[in-house]
Amino acid sequence: MAKFIKINPADNVAVCLEEGFKDNSVTVGNQVIILQEDIPVGHKMLLLSLSEGDNIIKYGEPIGHLTTSVGVGHHIHSHNLKTNLSGTLNYDFVQKLRSIKHPVKPLAFNGFQRKNGEVGIRNELWIVPTVGCVNGQAQQIIDRFKKEVNPTGIDAIEVFKHNYGCSQLGDDHQNTKTALADLVIHPNAGGVLVLSLGCENLQMEDFRKSLGDYDKKRIKFLKAQDVNDEIEEGFKILCELYEVMRHDQRTTLPLSSLRIGLKCGGSDGFSGITANPLLGEMSDYLIASGGTTVLTEVPEMFGAETILMERSENEQIFNKTVSLINDFKDYFSAHDQPVYENPSPGNKAGGITTLEEKSLGCTQKCGNATVIDVLKYGERIRKNGLNLLSAPGNDLVATSALGFSGCQMVLFTTGRGTPFGSFVPTMKISTNTALYIKKRNWIDFNAGELINGVTMGSLLEQFLDYIIKIASGEFLNHEKTGFKEIAIFKKGVTL
Repeated sequence: MAKFIKINPADNVAVCLEEGFKDNSVTVGNQVIILQEDIPVGHKMLLLSLSEGDNIIKYGEPIGHLTTSVGVGHHIHSHNLKTNLSGTLNYDFVQKLRSIKHPVKPLAFNGFQRKNGEVGIRNELWIVPTVGCVNGQAQQIIDRFKKEVNPTGIDAIEVFKHNYGCSQLGDDHQNTKTALADLVIHPNAGGVLVLSLGCENLQMEDFRKSLGDYDKKRIKFLKAQDVNDEIEEGFKILCELYEVMRHDQRTTLPLSSLRIGLKCGGSDGFSGITANPLLGEMSDYLIASGGTTVLTEVPEMFGAETILMERSENEQIFNKTVSLINDFKDYFSAHDQPVYENPSPGNKAGGITTLEEKSLGCTQKCGNATVIDVLKYGERIRKNGLNLLSAPGNDLVATSALGFSGCQMVLFTTGRGTPFGSFVPTMKISTNTALYIKKRNWIDFNAGELINGVTMGSLLEQFLDYIIKIASGEFLNHEKTGFKEIAIFKKGVTL
């Protein structure tokens, strides 16, 4: 028999958990429904007859309106449901703070305490090019270093290639400079070689100043045009950095030292039922322990933004949240693009119809904590607690932005699956068990167990234990395969 779940008592749709049209009589709560058509897994079935223009309610909130009259037991999706959203809005400050549970016991992990007080969960050796012109030279330096030194006792050696650093203007130039500076001083790096060409817009001297009071033993600079053989000089510098960082040891640190980014991609109809609520529970637990989480993907807050605004710590944070939302809408409009051209084809195939529906599921990742700060793109975390960060929904751009803000790890929920990884450990959490079984080489943790009868309390305990293992040095799937990249937000002219 097909199985359906009604998420909120106010909902007028139920979500299909298991297909079974041949058993056309299904029970949802105390209601017996005769299925009128096949409902794919993750998709919505109407629980009462409605007329054209009536709202569909899911998660207790409207997710759009019907474009035609529909009877009980029918499929609700793109063919008969349309968003209610439109352009930039005005908002009033109405505070509705929520309480979060305090942890039963203190938890700890083993990380790297840095000189400036920050904490890393990896000890990696990086080359950061200031311009795409030297990507090849950076790779040659690393290849020689790996071959001749055969380094041990560190977590990884990486070059983070990109195509920027020159021929950029205005915000794009500043975004590149800020993002790369954030990367260079990230606590997951035990040693960094900053490699420049020499003639690019992003000049080494100016970039060095942007780092502030950096650790000169662990961050070194090389300008390729200033030396006869940049491969030889780069190799020597990596050897120096390696000699410093290979003696670093993990120490026991409280959970409050963790800064974790929250992200989703390839969402489906289960995202707001399993994986995203699990992240919300984890976020509340971490914040109650004194730690930090960061939520981004601003376009996927549209339609659920008032829920976040109501949780603002004060009116100043509320105003910053309003600007976060409306500035991103203005960005879309300035490029003559529709603000609500979302969800993606993959989202729709998985059962998500409108942006409101996607956003109401997406924002569950940040639980019930109070929003204590709002960060612009490239800004680093200033306060422990729940932060909002300005970045688009694109998986690699948003995940990179979370890392740039200072997150040591990103938790990434997905119903469709993806193999990518950012420069920080990027944990893939499946919304359904079928994906976990099919893509064990991509997926690190299965939240689909919530549908299989495992309680939230039990799964949260397992999830926290796994997060602590990863923070203490255990590798994720994308780290084992070496899939690590960065993507910098670009929105302007290229010369």
